[in-house]
Amino acid sequence: MNWTTRPEAAADIPAIRAINRAAFPTPAEAGLVDALRADPEAWLPGLSLLATDDTGTAVAHALLTRCHIDDTPALALGPCAVVPERQRTGAGTAAVRAAVDAARAQGERFVVVLGHPAYYPRFGFTRASAHGIRLPLDAPDEAVMALSLTPADTPPPGTVRYAAPFGV
Repeated sequence: MNWTTRPEAAADIPAIRAINRAAFPTPAEAGLVDALRADPEAWLPGLSLLATDDTGTAVAHALLTRCHIDDTPALALGPCAVVPERQRTGAGTAAVRAAVDAARAQGERFVVVLGHPAYYPRFGFTRASAHGIRLPLDAPDEAVMALSLTPADTPPPGTVRYAAPFGV
């Protein structure tokens, strides 16, 4: 299937909430997306991306928000969600690729993700600990990954400081 990707619009907020509620066992991630959207220090216009099917229905969502690696501005990827009936169809991959491409086009330099270690390397993510990057929480080393959006840059060492809605 060919997925169409686009930045979220105000009218998409209920669909994004529904995608996240369907994809996760609790409504926590849907609430996190809403809280990040309301945080002017975290939210970056154009970095909340949807993948839509051939009818225009939004089925996947990927979000990048401001974080820091020590004092260096970076982006946190997540939540990323796909409605269950469209998982493993490429919709999530399309949304994440669109989000990473949009961040690169906006001049962003680094992205960090806490996620499935078999999924995110397809986008170029590598183990964050290899760069000296740590999280302010306990997480499996292989699940913490970083990506440089420009070939000339290497992610800096340091501790990730997430936006306040993450609660860490």
